[in-house]
Amino acid sequence: MQDRVNDPQHPVNYGLALSPQFCIKKYKMGQTLESKKIIVAGGTSGIGLALVKLLADERASVTAIGRDQVKLSALKKEWPAVEGVRLDARDRPALDNFFRGGQPIDHLVLALGSSKGGGAFTALSLDELRLGFDGKVWPQLQVLQAALPFMSPGGSVTFITGCAATAGLPGTAGLAAINAALESMIPVLSKELKPLRVNAISPGLIDTPWWDFLPADAKNQVFTDFTAQVSLGRVGRPEEVAKTIRFVMTTEYINGVVIGCHGGL
Repeated sequence: MQDRVNDPQHPVNYGLALSPQFCIKKYKMGQTLESKKIIVAGGTSGIGLALVKLLADERASVTAIGRDQVKLSALKKEWPAVEGVRLDARDRPALDNFFRGGQPIDHLVLALGSSKGGGAFTALSLDELRLGFDGKVWPQLQVLQAALPFMSPGGSVTFITGCAATAGLPGTAGLAAINAALESMIPVLSKELKPLRVNAISPGLIDTPWWDFLPADAKNQVFTDFTAQVSLGRVGRPEEVAKTIRFVMTTEYINGVVIGCHGGL
């Protein structure tokens, strides 16, 4: 009997090793992000902020990049271990200086966005659409280019795009163009930048401050109209998207794909 206890290959012990409790413990140990260097560009609001909090809970070494000092200060007060950096992602020299002075990056998340570019195409200002590209596409690509020389081999890059790229919803032609521009690059970048993994998360309608540009009544109407088309019948939460990002970040065989997180469109 003693020999069985001491032999890890014995069927009795093998069965114990496959117990649910053991498997869950092993899974969590294998997927830990503790001490990993993770940069979240756009990490002071909405999905980016939810992700920063999730990662901080796991004791990752997290840096949140944002432009709003008030939001950065509030984040630092609530999560003292998080590094908050005031930085405009449209300023390439500033980006280069920032990344040049840091440690190797394990994971980079690009959560920068813009509220410009929505509305029916017949009334859409192309100047507004151009601002939408300026606020999301170029900043995300600039951050990636500046960070690339400092990414750890085998690390990951995750873009945050939007379901407008493929949903075909009226009133979102401009948003479709903005997000599809990024999503079309994902499979190409995953090959060009290997062994770095490159993916995108494409959220649906998520209840974040992104929608605050609308008056309250208009925002509520948008939410009501959208949820009528969603299988789950509700608006998403930023924490749900954050968990999806974490999953992609830590699953080493996911590469070159766009994953939707939209409740079923």
